[in-house]
Amino acid sequence: MIGIIAFTGPVLTGPDQERCGLWSVNGRLTFNRPSAAPDLVLDGWVIPGLVDAHCHIGLGPDGDVPDNVAEQQAATDRDAGTLLVRDAGAVHDTRWIQQRADLPRIIRAGRHIARARRYLRGLAVEVEPDGLVEAVRKQARAGDGWVKIVGDWIDRDAGDLAASFPAATVKNAVRAAHDEGARVTAHCFAEDTLDDMLDAGIDCIEHGTGLLPRHLPRFVEQGVPIVPTLINIATFPDIAARAEAKFPRYAAHMRSLWERREERILEAHEAGVAIYAGTDAGSVISHGRIVDEIQALHAAGLPAAAALDAASWSARTWLGAEGIAEGASADVLVCAEDPRQHLGTLGGPRHIVLRGQLLH
Repeated sequence: MIGIIAFTGPVLTGPDQERCGLWSVNGRLTFNRPSAAPDLVLDGWVIPGLVDAHCHIGLGPDGDVPDNVAEQQAATDRDAGTLLVRDAGAVHDTRWIQQRADLPRIIRAGRHIARARRYLRGLAVEVEPDGLVEAVRKQARAGDGWVKIVGDWIDRDAGDLAASFPAATVKNAVRAAHDEGARVTAHCFAEDTLDDMLDAGIDCIEHGTGLLPRHLPRFVEQGVPIVPTLINIATFPDIAARAEAKFPRYAAHMRSLWERREERILEAHEAGVAIYAGTDAGSVISHGRIVDEIQALHAAGLPAAAALDAASWSARTWLGAEGIAEGASADVLVCAEDPRQHLGTLGGPRHIVLRGQLLH
């Protein structure tokens, strides 16, 4: 066990806040020099461990996975610098991961809640509209303060994306989650779904590909953030190609959403909507790709520091997690260069420290 670590490089306590002199003492950060000599000295730019705000540890293409697979998923994310995960729905009970000091911290959301026969098989709790409120209450109690609703999916009868649940039902479900002390996030691809979710008082939107200029003032006014999962949205052309023969309208819609993905995220950022980084790893997207998502946000037009902030300081504040502060858990990365200017340095940090222990 490492008792004292000295960090000798610049310490980034925020996207525009820098100071010097940081130590980890028995797993806790301090800016006060300890009287004893350090057991280890690490030099470089220090930032909080990265956050994947949309991740599915314990989920595979067919649903549940064994413990050893969930463990490997968590370890892969950790080794990529993700030290805090907001689960966005999983079949696997991952509470045991929270007891492992060598794995990332995880904030669980219970299982997805979807309309019956309107989602990927085996992944969600599937209900009809009259069962949504009770399902939300149950998953709110099962998670760590978050509930995930599948807001829209392909309606095969209509041949296109359509809302999963009536607007009034969604509003009642969000109210029920709030009564249980939980926040609600929703998977949303289509344009009109966003109106229903904002009317319902939703707390977060996943993907948000249907974002239109009319939505932006409401997102800002209501303080609703977006987790775009751009590396997942990159799969839309393949989805469209597979659907083309049977559902041409749906295929065209998915391509249209993909084509405007970067423009919409940049407009949201410039309007003042909070953007957080999430990979959607777990079913189609492989784990350990948080740096790819940060780079994708930058490619969409966000300044490098803002793209990093989406997976760092602001993301931790939003989730109620510790960053770099006196007494906080020593969950940090040490980079060779200033990551606010050189995002590539995140792809191979010099050191990863979790709970005061050196991992790499």
